[in-house]
This record gives sequence, structure tokens and C-alpha cells, in this order.
Amino acid sequence: MKQALNLFLLALICFTACTPGSKDPSAVSPDGSIRICVGAEEGKIYYTVNKDDKVVLNKSFLGFVLKDSEFNKDLEITNVEGSSFSETWTQPWGEEATVDNKYNQLKVDVEEAAGLKRKFSVVFRVFDDGVGFRYEFPEQENLKDFIIMDELTEFALADNHKTWSIPYDSKYYESLYTTAPVNELDTVCTPLTMETKDGLYLTIHEANLTDYAAMNLTPENKTSVLRTYLSPWSTGEKVFMKAPGVSPWRTMIIANKPGDLILSRLMLNLNEPCKIEDTSWIRPGRYIGIWWGMHMEKYTWCQGPKHGATTENTMKYIDFAAKHGFSGVLVEGWNDGWQNDWTKEGDKFSFTKAYPDFDLAKITKYAAMKNVRLVGHHETGGATRNYENQLDSAFALYQRYGVNAVKTGYVSPLLDGKEMHSSQYGVRHFRKVIETAAKYHVMIDNHEPVMPTGLQRTWPNLMTQEGVRGQEYDAWSQDGGNPPEHTTIIPFTRGLAGPIDFTPGTFNFSNPVFPNTRVQTTIAKQLALSVVIYSPLQMASDMIENYENRPEFEFITSCPANWSKTVIPDAKIGEYITIARKDRDSENWYVGSITNADSRNMSLPLTFLDKGATYKAKIFKDGKGAEYKTNPYPVEIQELDVTSDTVLNLELATSGGTAVMFLKQ
Repeated sequence: MKQALNLFLLALICFTACTPGSKDPSAVSPDGSIRICVGAEEGKIYYTVNKDDKVVLNKSFLGFVLKDSEFNKDLEITNVEGSSFSETWTQPWGEEATVDNKYNQLKVDVEEAAGLKRKFSVVFRVFDDGVGFRYEFPEQENLKDFIIMDELTEFALADNHKTWSIPYDSKYYESLYTTAPVNELDTVCTPLTMETKDGLYLTIHEANLTDYAAMNLTPENKTSVLRTYLSPWSTGEKVFMKAPGVSPWRTMIIANKPGDLILSRLMLNLNEPCKIEDTSWIRPGRYIGIWWGMHMEKYTWCQGPKHGATTENTMKYIDFAAKHGFSGVLVEGWNDGWQNDWTKEGDKFSFTKAYPDFDLAKITKYAAMKNVRLVGHHETGGATRNYENQLDSAFALYQRYGVNAVKTGYVSPLLDGKEMHSSQYGVRHFRKVIETAAKYHVMIDNHEPVMPTGLQRTWPNLMTQEGVRGQEYDAWSQDGGNPPEHTTIIPFTRGLAGPIDFTPGTFNFSNPVFPNTRVQTTIAKQLALSVVIYSPLQMASDMIENYENRPEFEFITSCPANWSKTVIPDAKIGEYITIARKDRDSENWYVGSITNADSRNMSLPLTFLDKGATYKAKIFKDGKGAEYKTNPYPVEIQELDVTSDTVLNLELATSGGTAVMFLKQ
């Protein structure tokens, strides 16, 4: 239901005082807990944010520096309009089946008081779980084509909060998150997550990044005031714009508990509704792949005696997938171009010419007989122009052979040797790939991406993305692999940007290539990660021979990848997290609980289960003596009947976990 409120009625809601005696326009969240106020001071526009009686943001100024002038001075508010909106929309896939979208909106029109009289508006939306705002540039005589050199958006935090962040120029966002107070940050990418001394949890990010540069943050003069820093073009400009036009939404989740950050759908709600009329071909699922064997040097990407992407090997993986209920098989190294130094010569890749020992027609026909689909692979080496020249022919080829999912890759620090992945150049390219793929009914798993911003609402064929230090680092990272706390941090940081292709599920921790590098978890934690780290296309990472005769493999083969409801019973950033999710296609629930390097006992009340019903709980937990450094393999499997009144005791080993299936009886 959409409700438009006229200005007179809005005065009762939005023009309440921000402070005693103030007449600054304001808007409150539907539940009344969050208030945003807007004002002008000495020719500059600012906003503030409060939650209940707590200041979240002090006066935070807005504006731009354009190529030919400043656009943040001598400004005045010329008009204010308010409205409210409420709807519930359905996701074709996701962490819930439906999403509530309810907010109060305040649109503030701004104009230069003299000179060119240029205009922009700032549209604020206030939700129960946070705020979002964006700039809108209307059509006007004195602002048509223009170049943004700097966006001056501020987040003037109320205190010097504890943060979790990675540097904005981390290669592919594949860094370990570190903690520091705000004023000690360098320039960091978003999402930036913070914990305040008075018990709030905050995350700054953006939504609907369209034809613009990604937003990063830097503390101004080493204070707790964060200023926007946009990823630049190689020539120094930040954004080329036209009026009419809009910026992405600048977002802040405001939560009372860490788990509430994960449950926020503010970012999704600030994206446009789905543009794909028929989404029936978009199907989540779990898959395996000819991939981990390359890292272990059993296989090679390029042709030769150990070539992995052969017809025979792929059919063997298809047989395994069919036997264990996997929906697909990823095959890397199938196409011409891997024989080159592709990290420097990505433009040599062909996306339609297979190697002679890979029979695409035979493989896809065999896969269809087994009710399995091939997951395609397009590594571009960062050569976007070469890729764009082949996009239609490559996706048309896959459509002809029934390949409806593609993993794309951009392993090169700069696109086409000069542009950042997170620049406007990169944003434009990634969007072109997504939209072109949709024309051919192809789902995308994007590796080395720009940081996600919720576009899966508009283009739900954008299933999952990397942009994280994933499990592959446990194969070859010189620092020994991902530390135990890593997966207890990323659900509250990178995970807030969207689904993560982390690829959990490695069962063999021996590493013949880098003996000092390995998976730093127990097996039970690997199982639990299938629930904790959300992805609608979820890969079981290991080689298929490492799953044989392993009873605990049942959890991976049984765990869904699409959910109707998500609950966070307990969590502490960097220490532990427990997530419960209900299957979209049944009445069953699944739980994943993980810890950092500390072992711990945790209570899990099963209040999320249906009252009055009995469930068969199948528990996969750390076995006797399990310990991630010296004895990671023991798993104990236990079955018992439970109800919503039951409280389970979870005993997690060091870097351990528990995974549970609740099957409704």
C-alpha cells in the first residue's frame, strides 16, 4: 500500500522539532525510533541522525566538487516534501520469501542562492532499521553534462567507534578485516561496520550503484567524521554525469544487536523492483566443480597431461553430482586462452572456442540426461573490451546448450590495464554483463567484482559474488590460510553487501603444494558454513574423491540454498555466530553455529520451530578430541526428537562448529 501525504498532514509527522526550539525539517521511522533532521548553516546543507535518545550522527554536511566549480556553498533549502510508503514484496530467492518495505520519506530541494542557481535534491528515507539518502539532479539550464571530482558527503559519527574494515584498494576486496577506532582508519571500502560504546551497531554502505563510482570512506583530519571518497577513473575524474540523474543511495543500518545487521533489508529496499518479467529460470542450487584440484595441482587450467576440463573428467563429476543431488558442475579451463599468460593477456581468451578435449555438446547432453547442469566459466583476465565484444555470442552459445549459470572472473588488478574494478568504468561493465546475461536466461556468479549493493533485487540473475577473501586462500595463501575468526567477521561486513561465493566444504586439509597452508577449521565448522555464509549458488569446494565414504557429507547434500525465513539466535562479531534458516521448499529448518579460535559451549533455544510440532534433529558436531590445529576431522552425528521448547547445548571446538537439520515430523 502506497500512501502519499500532503504537506499539511506531513507537518504533524515530519516537521516535528529536531531539538527544542528547532524548526528544521525532519522525518522519523515508522516505529518512531529513528529521526533524521535536515538544515542549512552558513550556506551549507547538513543532516543529523538520532536513534531514541542517542545521537548517531552529528551535523554531517553534503555537497560536491565539480570539474569547474564547487557545489556545496551558498546553498539554501527551497522546498520540502514528505511521503510514506509501505509494501511487502516477494523475492524469487533469498534469505526470506518476502520483504517488508516501509519508510517515511523527506525530499529536500536545494538551490544556489545566487550565480548559476543550480539545483539538486536530497531524498531521505527513514526505516525502522536505518536510513538511506541519495542526491537527485533535476533537468535544468545550468547543469547538464557535468563531472564530479569529489562527493563531499559526511558521516559525522557521535563518537570514535570500534570498526571492522579493509582498505578500499584491497585487491578484489580480498583482505582480512581488522579492528581500529574510526580516527585511525585509512581510506576503507564499505560496508564499514561499527560498534558503539552505548550498545548500537552501525553499518555504512550504499545501495543501487548504477553508472557511478563506488563509495569509500576516510576520516577527516583523523577525527570521527567520515568523508566519502569515490573510486576514480585513471584520469582522476570520479563520475561523469548528466541531468536528470541520481546518485546511489548512501545507507546506514542502525541496530541494537549484531544479528539485526544481518536481518536488515534496507539495502534491498532501496533498489528498484525486479525488471525480469519471468524469473522461473532463475533457480538457486548447490554445485561441485573441477576447481580445487587446480589449486592442489592435480589438474591444470590449460591443456596438457593434467588438464582438468576434459570430457571424461567432467562426465565423472556429473555422475557424482547426479548421485548426490547437486544441481550443477562448474568447469574451469575449458576454453581457448589459458595457454597464454592470461594475467597479462586476458584479451586472448575465447568464450566460444572449447579446447579439443572438451566436447561441450556431448557434456551438456549427458548432464541433461542426469538432471544436472553445467556451470559455465568466463575468466576475462580483466580484459573487459574483449569480453564485451563476445558477450552475446558467448551467452547465446551457452543458451543453446542449456548452460544457465556462469562464473565470471576478472583476475587483474586493473580492468583493461588501467581502470579500477570499483570505478564508474567497472560499474558500467559489470552492469552490462548482468543485463546481457538476463537476455539469454543466464545466472551470474561474479568474481573479482565491484562491491555488491543490492542489485539482485532488480536483476535477480545476479545470484552471488566473490569480493571477499574466500576459501581458496586456504589453498595457497602464504600466511597459512584464513584465520579462525575470519568467518565470524564477514557475515557482519562483506555479508551485509549481498550473497558471498565463499565456497565452503573442503574435507581434506592436506596441502601438497603449500604444506604450511591449510583450512583452519574443524570439519563440523565447514558444514556449518553452508548455513552461516549465504549464497543461493553454493559450491562444495573439494575434489569429489574427498567426499567419498564420509557420513558427514550428508549435511552438505541435504542443506538447501534458498530460504523462507532467517533467524539469528546469538552472535558476537569476531567471536561466534549461530544462524537458523527455514527451507523455502519444506517445513524443515537448518542451523549453523561457528566460533573463532576459542572453544565454547552455547545454549540454543529452539523457539524458532513451530509450536506443538515435533522435529527430528540430526546434529553434526565436533567429535571427541576435535581441535582445528591438530585434530580437525572428528565429527559426531547424533539424532533426537525436539520441539520448540527444547534447548540444545552446542559444544564447539576451537575454530569449530555445529550443523543441525530439523526435519518436521
